[in-house]
Amino acid sequence: MEPGDTPSVSLANGDRMPLLGFGTWQLRGQVAYRSTRAALDVGYRLIDTATNYGNEAEVGRAIADSGVPRDRLFVTTKLPPDHAGREQATIEASLDALGLERVDLWLVHWPPADRLVVRTWERFVALRDAGYATSIGVSNFSLRQIDELIRATGEAPAVNQIPWAPSRFDPEVLRATRERGVVLEGYSPFKHTNLQAPELVRIANRHRVSTAQVVLRWHVQHRVVAIPKSATPARIAENFAVWGFELDDEEMRTLDGFGRGARRR
Repeated sequence: MEPGDTPSVSLANGDRMPLLGFGTWQLRGQVAYRSTRAALDVGYRLIDTATNYGNEAEVGRAIADSGVPRDRLFVTTKLPPDHAGREQATIEASLDALGLERVDLWLVHWPPADRLVVRTWERFVALRDAGYATSIGVSNFSLRQIDELIRATGEAPAVNQIPWAPSRFDPEVLRATRERGVVLEGYSPFKHTNLQAPELVRIANRHRVSTAQVVLRWHVQHRVVAIPKSATPARIAENFAVWGFELDDEEMRTLDGFGRGARRR
């Protein structure tokens, strides 16, 4: 696969979002710069950051130095909930730090106080229409909260970014999210996975890949966006190398079954 040819999913507005991206949470300073550059060099085109990560300037510098054309990139940043009421100033600061005229996706990082949820979303819609972002979405929102936004504004988030892994698999959440026209994006794919689980090891050995690669391939085949994070160039490259194998139906069902415990709670 050529760099930048990552399979993608269509958002409600027709924009395409890569199914595999690079997460930058907890990466700061030169580590954030070097890791983002390594990801871009390998072929990642979705880069995920946030105001609260404190690394937008380093991520922006890595993007600029990479030489990747802007129209081949998909850049996400997020508004902290305590910045509700300061949406325009926050996105302007983010764009300045990133060195971009707009982001491809801007998310409400966590739901703000109940009385501010709809007002914040109304500002997001207005600022998207003003050209600050191509698409807007949310992170860590429940289906009830998404429905509240839709009822109040008629605008569904393009994306809901939530923790996701085989252990958190819930087909009803996935189905209900898609019914609302929202793309599910999963973060912390490894944090919530026992990468030494015997079933996972057996599947990885069968395909001669790592268990982490199996987890990411599972996301991709469910058409759930995954954004693994690493500061190690070899691991960054390994996480992107999931396009040369495919999980069969039985293997997918095995991994889906990891989520049964979560659904019972």
